[in-house]
Amino acid sequence: MHSSELSDPTPYLDGDELLLTTGLGPAPDPAGYVDRLVAHGLAGLGFGCGLGHDDLLPALREACARAGLALLEIPERTPFLALTKAVAEARAADRYAEVVRTDEAQRALTAAALGEDDPDTGTARVLDRLTDRLGAWALISGADGRVRRSAPAGAARRAVLLRAEIDRVRDHPGPSSVTVAVGDGQVVLQPVRLIGPAVLVVGRDRRFTPVDRQLIGSAVSVLTLAHARSAAAGRAERRVRTAVLRALASLPGCGAEDVLAETWGPLPGGDLVAVALGGRATGAPPHVLLDALERAPGVAFHAELDGQVAALVGAGSVPAVLEVAGQVRGVRAGVSTPAPVGELGRALREAGRALDAAERRDRAVLRFADLAGSGLASLVRPEDATAFADAVLAPLVRHDTERRGDLVASLREWLAHHGQWDPAASRLGVHRHTLRARITRAAALLERDLDSPGVRAELWFALHTTDPA
Repeated sequence: MHSSELSDPTPYLDGDELLLTTGLGPAPDPAGYVDRLVAHGLAGLGFGCGLGHDDLLPALREACARAGLALLEIPERTPFLALTKAVAEARAADRYAEVVRTDEAQRALTAAALGEDDPDTGTARVLDRLTDRLGAWALISGADGRVRRSAPAGAARRAVLLRAEIDRVRDHPGPSSVTVAVGDGQVVLQPVRLIGPAVLVVGRDRRFTPVDRQLIGSAVSVLTLAHARSAAAGRAERRVRTAVLRALASLPGCGAEDVLAETWGPLPGGDLVAVALGGRATGAPPHVLLDALERAPGVAFHAELDGQVAALVGAGSVPAVLEVAGQVRGVRAGVSTPAPVGELGRALREAGRALDAAERRDRAVLRFADLAGSGLASLVRPEDATAFADAVLAPLVRHDTERRGDLVASLREWLAHHGQWDPAASRLGVHRHTLRARITRAAALLERDLDSPGVRAELWFALHTTDPA
């Protein structure tokens, strides 16, 4: 509320005020005076009678009626100060009521978010409370662009029309809130951290007040806190699962079954198959694969282990598990041979080796049974095999380079003929005593007993790695 006797008080007004006057301002030109007030967006005009004018000016009454501007007659016994105080007190009461309503709404949102063990259920409850309070619709778009939750359910379709704005808010490096005008209404977009970067979108067919925006900000806060709490609990559970899986991989006999029975429940009867999931091509963190396995049928137990995700499943459930895991972009899988409970460690090692080979061969799925049939070299990463061969054969290679010798070729031929001197010497075109001297020299440089079957096998593997032919 404001009082003025200027013929044009609009330069000193913001709009939406109730203007009080004793008639000095509008008297010269009532119609023009009213037009200026209406153009500036005033809420109404209060005319104080008995000071400058005993009654309302007829022309002023007609101008207000024509323009649709509210006109109040204020008798002389009612001072303007009393009206100003009344309006100030009413506005203070409104503000206090807004504070109370905002506090109640924030409490309700917090209770909705934290009152559920399941964060997804808590998210749905928060959206329901928020939309009820604001008379709006809301949705949450996840890191993959899909709508995770919406209230009401039909609000999910609005994400398509707002795709560009959602992507802009989600991909912004820092906190960024965007308000979009849609017809007579507004849509507010704010980033929110759930499992990954997401966006809360709230809209309605009228503008949001500052209090409304504060409530939307509170929803973002409680959602973030609720999911942070859930994420912390999830990380702790994943660490426990990893510890249990390590125990399964290392404990002999049925000790593994006892460990699992005391933590997550008994294993199903019969043999189990280990499935290892991962790969450099997938951009998904381990928890995404773990969540995918939660939906897969037949999984007895699953956990993260050494940068991979391993699952123990019934032999008949392997195809269903691979189908669910295959929905994660770029994931690769290694599958073990069936194993009884007492040999789960072997199954996990087989699955891990099969996964490594699947990565090297650019295969989505590789079974250890197929891998084992293709030779020992297929079980070892090429870079590891090359490093091993270079280290083992280094003394012989250095000797041949510096002294123009033939120790490497002689050793390869001798091993290829199972240590028989005459056939190997004939193949090399040298006397068998010459070959014997070379092999003796090689044994001395290698500092190994060439009569040992294990040493011969290692040397043959190294030589085959450097020259597979």
